[in-house]
Amino acid sequence: MFLANPAGFWALLGIPAVLAIHFLQRKAREIPVSTLFLLARTHRESSSGRRWDRLVPSVPLWMQLLGVLLLAWLLAEPRFQRPRSVQRVAIVLDGTASMQVFRESLTQALHEKLPPLQGPAAELDLLVLESTPGRERLYHGSSIDDALNALESWNPGEGTLDPGPALRIARSLIGRDGILIFATDTPVENPPYDARLLAIGHPEENVGFTGLRFTQEQGAAVWHALVKNHGIAPAVRSWQITYPGGRSTEPRNIELQPGGLISLQAALPPDQESAILRLSEDVFTMDDSLPLVRPRPKTLRVFRQASALGELEERLVQSLDAVEMVHDAAEADLTLCTYDPLDPALPPGDAIVFVHDPTRAGQYLKGGIIAEEHPLMSGLNWQALLVRETIQLDRQPSDEVLLWQDQRPLIFLRSVLLENQAPHQQLCFNFDVRHSNATANPAFIVCLHRFAESVRQERVAPSSSNLETSQEIELTADPEFPASIEFTPLHEAHTTIRDLPASRRLRFEAPARPGHLIVKQADVPLLTAALTFADSREADLTHCGSADTLGDASSIPVERHTTADHWWRAWVLALLAALLTGWHFSRPRTSSTPDLSPSP
Repeated sequence: MFLANPAGFWALLGIPAVLAIHFLQRKAREIPVSTLFLLARTHRESSSGRRWDRLVPSVPLWMQLLGVLLLAWLLAEPRFQRPRSVQRVAIVLDGTASMQVFRESLTQALHEKLPPLQGPAAELDLLVLESTPGRERLYHGSSIDDALNALESWNPGEGTLDPGPALRIARSLIGRDGILIFATDTPVENPPYDARLLAIGHPEENVGFTGLRFTQEQGAAVWHALVKNHGIAPAVRSWQITYPGGRSTEPRNIELQPGGLISLQAALPPDQESAILRLSEDVFTMDDSLPLVRPRPKTLRVFRQASALGELEERLVQSLDAVEMVHDAAEADLTLCTYDPLDPALPPGDAIVFVHDPTRAGQYLKGGIIAEEHPLMSGLNWQALLVRETIQLDRQPSDEVLLWQDQRPLIFLRSVLLENQAPHQQLCFNFDVRHSNATANPAFIVCLHRFAESVRQERVAPSSSNLETSQEIELTADPEFPASIEFTPLHEAHTTIRDLPASRRLRFEAPARPGHLIVKQADVPLLTAALTFADSREADLTHCGSADTLGDASSIPVERHTTADHWWRAWVLALLAALLTGWHFSRPRTSSTPDLSPSP
């Protein structure tokens, strides 16, 4: 049995009121009569005036007490549990990194809030999800203790997320009548999909790393790390560098004002390929350590054909990183060549092709310049480009034009298909750059660099890089062999290994914790990376707070999981009968003695 309105029992206060009325007697009124036999039979009354006297049992007393009990029972609205009724509750946990600070507070809050949510239902169906898209559910069952134990393996570490998709999925799983809870550390207004809010945060001070970059200075790799005070009070922290093998530098102190930034920098020793920068720990530990590796991009092997564009090609090669010049076109990843109308054959692989017109150039081309939608053209301004009339390349129907001037294609992309190989790309400039201002146009240089980097990305070769946690990673691999991901979190010696199926493209998401990651294929490293956490929005804990809108959640499903008292009509009739009976026995009675007074 369940009471839908327990406040109805306040009506029981009528019992002492009824008793008080029956204890309180009225003073008898004196009526002089000549003979005693003419008096009607009366009840005993107090003769000493209005005062408390002993309780005299009577029919009106018992009927009034019964009426009070029946009224309290009806006002309390008793309901009875439906058999096999289920209350579904879904909890969407905020997967952002700042929730690590409040994991214990969340467990305690759920331990207190979840049991009442079952309400009058016979069973509780509990579903626990993360707000991170694509993650598996943490728990699904009927045990609150098991659900809380599942939170021990939960490791929030994402950047700022939109909880809307996860709340939508949770609502679809529990239905319209289920209770949806969004557990977070920062209050939000009106969560979508009729979600209840459980915010368990509070403002905290935090100082951490928020950025990393490498520069080359005098032949040495120099790292630059930013440290930020996300709090509202001045902070003092110590930092040091730890190298593989356990060697560490002496701790040094830094002072930061509220919201202040400071840059740390040093050269990575030539005999070291990695290091870890460490700050003295605070409540948020994810940004207190910054692992780094010496960046090593894939080597791009470039072959230059003999041409009259030697100076331009030389400047292009010098502007690219990690370039190796080769003397055999078969060994090259990228070929720089010019178009000869007497020998129009182009190299079979990836190439950048320039037009070379030995004749005198004509007039400047007229007409508007239009760039097509393409990654090589994105965000580039070609309106300042001036091109003279020269010979043109022989276009093929499959060529993709990237830049037009009026009806003439200035730049197009050609795909070359070779047997048992991935398609190769050739960037063709359909004008003589010597008779234009292309070399002074930033869009021209950026386009060349983008194409060279796309060729570098397509190469299957080892590289080293500094990445962020939860970053999307895409690698080119040999499609004949499977790959594996080895990840070692900071402060842990345990390495997790994840297998990837054989594919030309390896796409995966980096782990959400800082550490070191290695991608291997046939025991050969494809990528060596250091994962750092650098989301300053999640590192700022000053906006955290608490809120709770679960107060009336347990009262919503009362009617769905219970049935009303089928005898309520009988109780109403009994109440009316008690009132009528009490009134009948308490009303004044007229005397049946005949009037014997003399008539006039």
